[in-house]
Amino acid sequence: MRSCVIIPTLNEEKNILKLYKKILKTKINLDILFVDDNSTDNTRLIVKKLSKNNKKVKFIFRNNKKGIGSAHKDAIKYAYKKKYSLIITMDADGTHDPKYFKSMIKKAYMYDYVITSRFKKENLIKDWPIERKLITYTRHILVKTFLGLSYDASGAYRCFLTKKIPLNIFFQSKNNDYAFFWEVTYQIKLKQYTIYEIPVKLVYRKLGKSKMKFKHIIYSLFYLMKIFFERKILKV
Repeated sequence: MRSCVIIPTLNEEKNILKLYKKILKTKINLDILFVDDNSTDNTRLIVKKLSKNNKKVKFIFRNNKKGIGSAHKDAIKYAYKKKYSLIITMDADGTHDPKYFKSMIKKAYMYDYVITSRFKKENLIKDWPIERKLITYTRHILVKTFLGLSYDASGAYRCFLTKKIPLNIFFQSKNNDYAFFWEVTYQIKLKQYTIYEIPVKLVYRKLGKSKMKFKHIIYSLFYLMKIFFERKILKV
């Protein structure tokens, strides 16, 4: 079985090597696919060096900043085309620890779609700044209220078998930014696939800068209202 972990990057030169070494320590046989959105630091140079030294490191270099959701779509499409059986998606900023790979993969054989949760146990985002906690909890409550998703639907740390989830579901999510994650979860729930949540402790980013801006938060809120109106009111 061929497995692949997808890691979108944008100016993550300070985190890539640390994450790469942590992935190797899991001793799980998988390819590492970096998807870079035109980083202006040394991210691409580091990825190229890793790829040169390890044939299991792959990369997609995109010319423009097209959004985190778009990066996932391109990478997932690539993974399906290359006939990977299992896909893990994660962030490059150090918040997602590869130590959860084994439990995620195990559950992927039992359920259709495995996502990670910051809410199933207490103190899983204990060291996060108060403003980021507020954004995360507020988004969770709004998505739950308007779409009926009780899951932690906005995280990027996920795992699934390609034979269980058809590729087109990821493209039924029209959003190409952060709302992509909860929209895909919503689509999967609508199609009645089984979803399993694994509680994970997320350490707040220590190196580099967050890519989430205030405009992303506002746009996601408007997009949520749009989906709610179309699905719940217009019955689209």
